[in-house]
Amino acid sequence: MATPCYDESKRAAEAFTMAYQRAHGLDTRIVRIFNTYGPRMRVDDGRVIPNFMAQALRGEPLTIYGDGSQTRSLCYVDDLVAGILAVLDSDDHLPFNLGSEEEISVGRLAEKIRDLAGSQSAIEYRPLPVDDPRQRRPDLGRARSVLRWESRVPMEAGLLRTLEYFRSVL
Repeated sequence: MATPCYDESKRAAEAFTMAYQRAHGLDTRIVRIFNTYGPRMRVDDGRVIPNFMAQALRGEPLTIYGDGSQTRSLCYVDDLVAGILAVLDSDDHLPFNLGSEEEISVGRLAEKIRDLAGSQSAIEYRPLPVDDPRQRRPDLGRARSVLRWESRVPMEAGLLRTLEYFRSVL
């Protein structure tokens, strides 16, 4: 969940990067990473994918904050790496959003992970934090047009690969 300080620190980093590029002629790139997931995520990192997977695999209730209608777009790590490499290979110094435009509600994501894990876990609802966004979906227009990049790994395939990893560490 983003906070105002977190958002501003990202803006400042981009501004510093552009200032150094212009003032010193440095060869810079800016990548805005959106909701990436995959194997080797920390089980306790607090994001929705690790939370749901660990809870489902342990047979614990899957915790949804809010009513579950808020959406997320999730990018599998292999796609992100390919996008970063494409940015590095480009000569474009402006920011690129990298992520997925495929949205899923948090409620549907919990059900999907529970089903893929073969879990009987209940779904438990808790109050939505005040600063939790209703929607997170990047505009990939620049990445698509300049880099010819977009995410390719279907969500279900990425979730299955990630679940396999979580099974191995729990």
